[in-house]
Amino acid sequence: MFDIGALQEALQFGRVARVVIAGFDGHSPREVGAAMLVWGAGQSGTIGGGALEFQAVARARAMLVAGGSRWDREALGPSLGQCCGGVVTLLTEVYDAVPEGPVVARGPGEMPLAVSRMLAAARGQGVMPAVGMVQGWMVEPVAVPLRQVWVWGAGHVGRALVSVFTPLPGLAITWVDFAVERFPEVSGIRVLPVPEPERAVALAPLDAEHLIVTFSHALDLELCHRLLGHGFSRCGLIGSATKWARFRARLAALGHGTAEIGRIECPIGDPSLGKHPQEIAIGVAAGMLRPPVVSALRPHVDTRRNLSESMG
Repeated sequence: MFDIGALQEALQFGRVARVVIAGFDGHSPREVGAAMLVWGAGQSGTIGGGALEFQAVARARAMLVAGGSRWDREALGPSLGQCCGGVVTLLTEVYDAVPEGPVVARGPGEMPLAVSRMLAAARGQGVMPAVGMVQGWMVEPVAVPLRQVWVWGAGHVGRALVSVFTPLPGLAITWVDFAVERFPEVSGIRVLPVPEPERAVALAPLDAEHLIVTFSHALDLELCHRLLGHGFSRCGLIGSATKWARFRARLAALGHGTAEIGRIECPIGDPSLGKHPQEIAIGVAAGMLRPPVVSALRPHVDTRRNLSESMG
């Protein structure tokens, strides 16, 4: 997928070269469509690291002044001194602005009919093609976040969660806390500083996945209460078994049924990894990589599927 947002952010530093794996034979360090951005003093993303990436970065940075694009077919063994076999085709392009359209397609000569039909289907019917080469043209749908993740709390665990989630593809992250000074300087995510965070529940999509990691048990309880009334795909709460037992009783007293309350997971993460914020974040993120089975769920729908099943 072509990450327009990442390119837009990088363009604030000037011209940007984008390197994408267009194809490969045999072994490749990354999949077709994996891309990285290179600009004057920085870079983001990866095409797999190692000698292939080192050489690609140098080549991309050298192209920044003149601009343009180029194709390179790299034999990982003979030309780069790697032990693994395989031939990787790289497309390097210099951008001054983000491309338009739901699909980015480019290649030599006149656009093939097959590519024209793909573009028409994408624009008219919303049917996105697979990433890859089509008759010599590179075709990439523009990346659209598939999952909405809301992190409630910008303390140590919240910061660890966001730092782990941010590089992951397909996630749109919304981060909520009560004051702007609670947040570190971040990019690529939506930050919501609101004096009463619980009121932001009304803004969340019904298919959002929530992680509640605030410093206040009272706020945690209010968020659980409001989310159960609002609807969600997943919801996890940081805490101990004792905290969750008390919360279950209080949520029941607020009128929520046992099955509804059971959709919230507490504690979150993988206890075997430890309680350090990064250990919690790694455990949660590992489970997040398993796609949710249930999408938008309105209140009072008993799915019998909670985060302990789907978030590890």
